[in-house]
Amino acid sequence: MNNAESWSAIDDRAVAYARALAMDAVQNAGHGHPGTAMSLAPVAYNLFQRHLIHDPADPKWLGRDRFVLSCGHSSLTLYTQLFFSGYGLEMEDLKAFRTWNSLTPGHPEYGHTAGVEMTTGPLGAGVATAVGMAMAARYERGLLDPDAAVNASLFDHNVWVLCSDGDLQEGVSSEASSLAGTQELGNLKVIYDDNRISIEGDTHMAFTEDVSARYRAYGWNVIDVAAANDGSVDLLALDAAMVAAKKESNQPTLIRMQSIIAWPAPNARNTAESHGSALGSDEIAETKKLLGLNPDQHFAMPPEILAHVRQVKTRSAVSRKDWDKEFAAWQSANPDRATLLKRLVSGDLPQGWDSNLPQYPAGKDVATRKASGEVIAAIAKSLPEFWGGSADLAGSNNTTINTAGSFLPNSSKMAGANPYGRMIHFGIREHAMGSILNGIALHGLSKTFGGTFAVFSDYMRPAVRLSAIMDLPSIFIWSHDSIGLGEDGPTHQPVEHLATLRAIPNFSVVRPADANEVREAWRAIMLRRKPVGLLLSRQNLPVFDRTSHGSAELVNKGAYILKDSATTADVVIIATGSEVSVALAVQSALAEKSIAARVVSAPCLEWFAQESADYQESVLPKAAKLKVSIEAGIAQGWREYIGDGGIAISLEHYGASASATKLFAEFGFGADVIVAKIEAALK
Repeated sequence: MNNAESWSAIDDRAVAYARALAMDAVQNAGHGHPGTAMSLAPVAYNLFQRHLIHDPADPKWLGRDRFVLSCGHSSLTLYTQLFFSGYGLEMEDLKAFRTWNSLTPGHPEYGHTAGVEMTTGPLGAGVATAVGMAMAARYERGLLDPDAAVNASLFDHNVWVLCSDGDLQEGVSSEASSLAGTQELGNLKVIYDDNRISIEGDTHMAFTEDVSARYRAYGWNVIDVAAANDGSVDLLALDAAMVAAKKESNQPTLIRMQSIIAWPAPNARNTAESHGSALGSDEIAETKKLLGLNPDQHFAMPPEILAHVRQVKTRSAVSRKDWDKEFAAWQSANPDRATLLKRLVSGDLPQGWDSNLPQYPAGKDVATRKASGEVIAAIAKSLPEFWGGSADLAGSNNTTINTAGSFLPNSSKMAGANPYGRMIHFGIREHAMGSILNGIALHGLSKTFGGTFAVFSDYMRPAVRLSAIMDLPSIFIWSHDSIGLGEDGPTHQPVEHLATLRAIPNFSVVRPADANEVREAWRAIMLRRKPVGLLLSRQNLPVFDRTSHGSAELVNKGAYILKDSATTADVVIIATGSEVSVALAVQSALAEKSIAARVVSAPCLEWFAQESADYQESVLPKAAKLKVSIEAGIAQGWREYIGDGGIAISLEHYGASASATKLFAEFGFGADVIVAKIEAALK
């Protein structure tokens, strides 16, 4: 509604039916969240019909705006507009809301329903992930069209977000919003539905701050939109705010919009009950009367209304045609960048991308975090789409890409600032970093990573879990992966973290044993394009002699025979990361006692589980007399590999402040202690 005259009575009718669909779908399911979907119906309708650049015929169109429904519980807000806009959802799908195998699950699911840009539900995640999308849009512009004027590139687009009180109470949205202000992400537009209602009632029981002032302090452009006199959304004021937001290119915009939940329900409006419960048939009937609809009709949609709202598809096709024409001209004028774009869209890697990955000779100890940093630098030389950073720990995580400077806006006074820089400074915001990585992955064209200490993966877990749910190629780097980090003590020494990360379905945990395993782990990560965490040591680790040990190329199989015995092994020792060198020492000591042992390096149990049963048997034979796991973390999960009669050399308590050598000796990771346990078990 770029001007008041473009809104007509038929638009009012369309919004009325959208509100009714929200009530009917929840009532039909018997559960859900009708209230917000009712009050946000005109907001989403105005956005999808008049402001959002999108093509329902091609939900993955490169030139589209992104829309994120951060308040995912209000999924009907999105589903109704996808139905209206012609994304493939039809009335039967709305009737199947929250049922098995439907296209309309309780919360929007990425990859399941066309037009859903991300899986939302955990509050705050949508806002934070959208920050990543906005950052990705700027970085990709730098790859494809860096010299275009502001808002004049084919690749300039906006990221729109609808969020709730709950989203802005969650810390992750604060972390990400603060960074968005620093980054001056003018392509980010957030509409905050300030209705003051959550499950427990009035949010002022716990949330009384001046949100507008907070966001202005972050460096955002804030537009306040008061409710209309009757308490409904003031569409004229909101539309003017949306127009103004689109003109703002130097700051992210927050439109703080007042509304009344469940408007215009006569009794349910402005109540906590309307947030998460069906309104009931009587209340729905009375509300429909207020809307001028037939209270006896359910899931109604007059043909003329549907025809009117579906015109957005026609309008989108026209603008898409214009974009395609400009795109063809851009391709002709920029053949090299057009070739790059084609590769980025396909996700393919160029031939020889890995030819310069470092090789590490035996005889020199190298921390796996250091090796990872060197591999990152080599990959960056071959892949311009590869960028990333750290939660203020780049020097410790070795996550620095020194080329092209820091990803910061032109106005930044920081050394090396470059709006298209490759080094992201996330600040001490681990949860936001995880969400931003997901947003960059969702945006689609670039590849990114983010690092912190392994113990702080706790702060990131919700974002890591979402990456696994959405099957995103997000790369999480966690260094200082065990008590081996030493003197920083138990607060910084991960103990339970490996097991808890492995417990996340569809997530791979990779813990390399030496520098060459790091190289091969990175190669596999880049080729697999799946959610992954890379665990790296602070301390130096020996580089194995690959002429007498198994090839590091076998890392891609998840576990492999690193060094076998000359005769059939009585003992199979499985270890990961820094403990693999301990396993080799144990093997050598056992050999002196005429006990044959095999050492298996298992950098990624998830990858190993994907191998054939024959391969798994060849590495971990069932007939082995004794299996032993060695890992400086809790033993949870290892029984699957060593059996009930096996030995788990583990850490079932917190660490201490001392050197790595002292801690390993004191906590039972010395070769002599482990050998004694093996001898006792064999007897």
